[in-house]
Amino acid sequence: MQPEALSKLIAAFRKLPAVGLKTATRYAFHLIDMSDEDVRDFVDAIEEAKETIRFCSLCGNYTDKEVCEHCQTADKTVICVVEEPRDIGAFEKLGTYNGLYHVLHGALDFQKGIGTEQIRIKELLQRLDGVKEVIIATNPDVSGEMTATYLSQLLKPLGIKVTRLAHGIPMGSEIEYADEMTLSRALSDRKEM
Repeated sequence: MQPEALSKLIAAFRKLPAVGLKTATRYAFHLIDMSDEDVRDFVDAIEEAKETIRFCSLCGNYTDKEVCEHCQTADKTVICVVEEPRDIGAFEKLGTYNGLYHVLHGALDFQKGIGTEQIRIKELLQRLDGVKEVIIATNPDVSGEMTATYLSQLLKPLGIKVTRLAHGIPMGSEIEYADEMTLSRALSDRKEM
């Protein structure tokens, strides 16, 4: 038996990815034990992030501006195409890539109803002026491979070099969780498609 408010709080934490019942319960009790000031700061941080964070109008990454700083300062001759904004963080840890990014916000998955209109392919095509290379860094799973193949077939006739990350990243894994060494090797050993 527990208070309804506690049950609701636990249920809210369970909506977060990879948070099961035990972790959600632990978070809920920790939040209840926090000082009122710390709880207000926590709530304020969530509200501020929700109100100010948006997608960059060019690349689709998270930002608090219309156009993110990276899009303003990066090498505009290379675009690295990723599935989700969190994938960019893995590349940024390397400190060796200085090109643009483009976030698709998903990958082709016709069984789930995700086709070419549901991901940001049109937006990618609008950014190709002056681009010499597109690095396709979709996840090495069925949807990622299908998306990479589709993009390659779309971009190659335009005279743009299309490369794919080398398979230093195991099939079925996600770029977000790759260690720096594996991701660095995959980036440096990318192959033309």
